[in-house]
Amino acid sequence: MKKTILSLAIISAVLVSCNDTKHKHESTDAVKTTEETHEHHMEEMAAETHAINNAWVDEIKLDNGSKWEANVETTEGVDKMLNMVKTSETNTVDDYHNLASKLNEVKNFVVKECTMEGPSHDNLHVFLHPLIEKIEALGKVSTTDEGSEITASIKENLEGYYNYFM
Repeated sequence: MKKTILSLAIISAVLVSCNDTKHKHESTDAVKTTEETHEHHMEEMAAETHAINNAWVDEIKLDNGSKWEANVETTEGVDKMLNMVKTSETNTVDDYHNLASKLNEVKNFVVKECTMEGPSHDNLHVFLHPLIEKIEALGKVSTTDEGSEITASIKENLEGYYNYFM
């Protein structure tokens, strides 16, 4: 009888211990999930903030004080994207997502058709990289206010092209 009681006590202690460990793991997992969610949210906010700034103008250089010569396809693509931004009706979040999709198509054409080389090409990338991020961010907006803000930044980015390229 003593062995049975002792065995039951040991089994009970083990089960309680396992249950406590399980709760500790669940609690730790919940904290990790919360931290990961917060970290992901912070990364998204940083990406969005980066997407709407125009710090690229601090990095880009002129060609000894002159504009870089760009290939025709690049300039036509920028013209087309700027026209889209200026003329698109953007009343809903879906409108902004559609604009992002159309801008992305033209941007892909510009990248594919680029024949520039050397420093002009390097500076084109300084211009394009933030534009690509902005278009991507526009495709993920969840409010029209976000869409409006990012679209204004895209417009500013596209207009800035003409300060550095001809």
